[in-house]
Amino acid sequence: MTLRSIQRDLNRLSVPFSLQCDDSEMPFRWSFTREAPLKLEDMDAPTALALFLSESHLSPILPQSVLDQLAPQFRRARNYLSGLGGNGLADWAKRVRTLPYGKTLLPAQVRAHTWAQVSAGLLERKQLEVAYLSRSKGELKHFRLHPAGLVSRHAVSYLLASVDGFSDLRQFALHRITEVTVLEQAAQEHESFDVDAYIASGVFSQREAEAQVELVADVRPQIAALLSETPLSHRQTLSDTASHGWHRLHATVPLDRETLWWIFALNENIRLHAPAVWVEEIRERLNSMQALYRETGAIQQPA
Repeated sequence: MTLRSIQRDLNRLSVPFSLQCDDSEMPFRWSFTREAPLKLEDMDAPTALALFLSESHLSPILPQSVLDQLAPQFRRARNYLSGLGGNGLADWAKRVRTLPYGKTLLPAQVRAHTWAQVSAGLLERKQLEVAYLSRSKGELKHFRLHPAGLVSRHAVSYLLASVDGFSDLRQFALHRITEVTVLEQAAQEHESFDVDAYIASGVFSQREAEAQVELVADVRPQIAALLSETPLSHRQTLSDTASHGWHRLHATVPLDRETLWWIFALNENIRLHAPAVWVEEIRERLNSMQALYRETGAIQQPA
């Protein structure tokens, strides 16, 4: 490994690990900033516990290549807690876990080289040359990309970037990038880009309309109890109905697929009244499912 490559790696890692460089003399001197959120040269009990719990939370959503890079710190935290003996924090680590809500899929496998090159291009604001497997068309395409951001959503991580010659941002799933190279050319600046505003626009939730709608439904008592503790939205009301045991739900929600999928997941525990477009889609889906199960015979199980 050359000094040039080491300097390049330190530049790439300076943002996520709060590194600073003193280039007033040769060789350059690197150190942690005063505001570094985690001093990797030190380890104390609260930090070790936070890392220990972070590992179980991040494992279902981060690519394995990223977890491999963090593995030494996670291992160091586990070893530290194991060596505390009777310390209460060590005992807590054996008793506390984080569980995702609902069924989680295993993270899509991302090549270590892909993660390293995409991270470098994003942090250094360099163009990327990629070979990308299109899921919709099932063919390999070659793009020159100008990276803008990175979003990890459930089991898939996405590079947000514009294709060379275009200004609109697209999402590229990292596990479908088969080849990637960081180019020397600077990437196009996305000056107005704000990742939170981009997510809020509904690009990942398949929003059907910009305006929000009022969801009206009857829900069973157990769902009403759940929603009273963890509301569906900031503007939500629950009241008793004439039907014994049911509760009337009013909530202002985005007209997106995620909310509709949540409704489908409740099955017979919810009776939707509005919005009308979802009521009609539910009717159509139920008819299709009935036809499917009516026509499909049961698979014979081996004796």
